[in-house]
Amino acid sequence: MMKVAHTLETSHEDLIHDVAYDFYGKRMATCSSDQHIKVWDMDENGNWQLTADWKAHAGSVWKVCWAHPEFGQVLASCSFDCTVALWEQEPASAADYRSAANSGGQPLCRWVKRTSLVDSRSSVKDIAFAPKHMGLKLATCSGDGMVRIYEAMDVMNLTHWPLMEEFEGRKGGCRCISWNPSRFHPPMLAAGSDDPAVKIWEYHEAYRRWIIVESLAGHADAVHDVAFAPNMGRSFHLLATASRDQTVKIWKLTPRGESAAAGGGGTKLDVQMLADFSGHGAQVWRVEWNITGTILASSGDDGTVRLWKANFLNEWECVSVVHGD
Repeated sequence: MMKVAHTLETSHEDLIHDVAYDFYGKRMATCSSDQHIKVWDMDENGNWQLTADWKAHAGSVWKVCWAHPEFGQVLASCSFDCTVALWEQEPASAADYRSAANSGGQPLCRWVKRTSLVDSRSSVKDIAFAPKHMGLKLATCSGDGMVRIYEAMDVMNLTHWPLMEEFEGRKGGCRCISWNPSRFHPPMLAAGSDDPAVKIWEYHEAYRRWIIVESLAGHADAVHDVAFAPNMGRSFHLLATASRDQTVKIWKLTPRGESAAAGGGGTKLDVQMLADFSGHGAQVWRVEWNITGTILASSGDDGTVRLWKANFLNEWECVSVVHGD
């Protein structure tokens, strides 16, 4: 049974659109339609303390995500204002420590905007840092239907993020994006949109471009979120999708072999739908895997977070329900 461990009064003045933990789960960032990002740190007693709060964009902030700590304390955010912002934490100054000592608290962290990415012609819906073995790369998807990939060529200077790749996800706009974290397979991205189909791209090294290798048809309405599971040495990939059609689906993608990738069309995938859940009975907005890719969490308009896990027969079932109230 799951229970509420903490209830956090964020003082955001509008809807909170995203909550993101850092790699260690000791820091948390929230973003809101009030155009602010807040950063929280867990103290030694397990309580969350606000350590930074700033206006980040000129419109609602949809998503915020952390880069791997190997690259420092780096955040990315995307917004209705059609931009993506890259933020880096600076060490607190002596004045900050003196001010904190006088007030009896912790010094507030300083987050500095290193650059803004302004290529999108519409609201930027989702952002995702690539797995760390690929370097410091960021994928974005926008209402203009484009998927864009940027890379920090010098991780010591985060002011320069050239656009490395740009390709069309869907003419009506993309909603969500996810990297395949496997280091044993060519780079792979999944993206969802108002189109019920989920598209999967793979980077083709010979042609040095991204190509579509699969389109997953199964949902009956817009796809709100996609999430690849951590690989953990599997010979196949797991992808979870959440949709306006009130379902969560889990897909098994099995590469057919090395020879297919060399043929010019990318890796051929055998696709199997492992699970199709309708337990929320309402629109499902987010899906997220645990660190081993064995438990899937989903959240929906029914006000619950549901946890799904495969049993000993490899059948997926709901193992816990967390109610928001």
